[in-house]
Amino acid sequence: MKLVVPAELYENESRVSITPDIIPSLTKMGFKVFVQSNAGLGSSYTDDDYKKSGATISSKLTDLYSKADLVIKVQRPSKQKKTDEFKLLNNCTLITLLYEQKFKNEFSSLKKLNINVFALEKMPRISRAQSMDVLSSQSNLSGYKAVIDAASLFNKAFPLMMTSAGTVAPAKVLVIGAGVAGLQAIATAKRLGAVVSSFDVRASTKEQVESLGAKFIQVEEKPDSGETAAGYAKEMSASYKKKQAKLLEDSIAKTDIVITTALIPGKPAPKLITKKMVELMKVGSVIIDLASEFGGNCELTKHGEIVNHKSKRIVGPKNLPSTVSQDSSRLFAKNVINFLMNSCESGKFADFNWDDEVVKETCVIHNLKKRK
Repeated sequence: MKLVVPAELYENESRVSITPDIIPSLTKMGFKVFVQSNAGLGSSYTDDDYKKSGATISSKLTDLYSKADLVIKVQRPSKQKKTDEFKLLNNCTLITLLYEQKFKNEFSSLKKLNINVFALEKMPRISRAQSMDVLSSQSNLSGYKAVIDAASLFNKAFPLMMTSAGTVAPAKVLVIGAGVAGLQAIATAKRLGAVVSSFDVRASTKEQVESLGAKFIQVEEKPDSGETAAGYAKEMSASYKKKQAKLLEDSIAKTDIVITTALIPGKPAPKLITKKMVELMKVGSVIIDLASEFGGNCELTKHGEIVNHKSKRIVGPKNLPSTVSQDSSRLFAKNVINFLMNSCESGKFADFNWDDEVVKETCVIHNLKKRK
């Protein structure tokens, strides 16, 4: 079977979907891996690295996609003047991050093709799928990088310092949303010496937050898990939101850095930080809004920009995992190979196990009924 690894075409995307270290495992599974020339350079993986691992390098796209069985991409296909990936996809299976509700035109174009499409963001949150969960592996790095970027923008030091010239007070960090990204942000901020607190509507995250040494702040209301059966945060009542706004307003006013990570699946990011709250923050404060791609958790966030509002900076990062692309690519590739191994029999891949829950949940287009 031919497995194709194209170069990513979108701006600010430095990742590659398959890294050289997992190619020997793909070969054992029965794949012949073809990689577009220089596809891994943005992640510091050279063509020679791929060749040494057993891959074939292809410089012509027509040759690369010809008779492909599987095409693995980080981002959805792109239609550009020089490269229209939709025209190259035919009689194959595409595995990628798709977000069909946000990128409806691309999804509509893919539905017209004779292909199968697996959207990796649809991976179910069950125990055996943890090793295939791309969102978790990438969010982990996003949480880490958000704190590092905040520290570089902040004009004070993070840790408590006792010097002969006086004491430097530690930075105060508030992390909103204690999912994978939030928990990693908490851990990173603590390692840098900040005083950290965290808010989440899900009561179950309290123990995790406190285990990392952060203070958990919560709305005092009747017990509610605050999460769906799948473990995601859910929409809360109007009464809860009112109390939540007051709690966050009081907390943010005392905070130097805010990292926001709150998302509700299938919906725009909830607006948790108002313009008024930003104005109550200390001069020089920084907000890193990891939900900016989906509308942002802060009212003033602009995706891909740094907004300066009354000497406070609100950052809407475009693609944080891509800024640590060597590691994020390696984790992405490991998630993909675990997903493929899930359908292997006796170590070999022939086709997807269409009766498996993981396969059913992630397959969003099933037009190719039989493999070539």
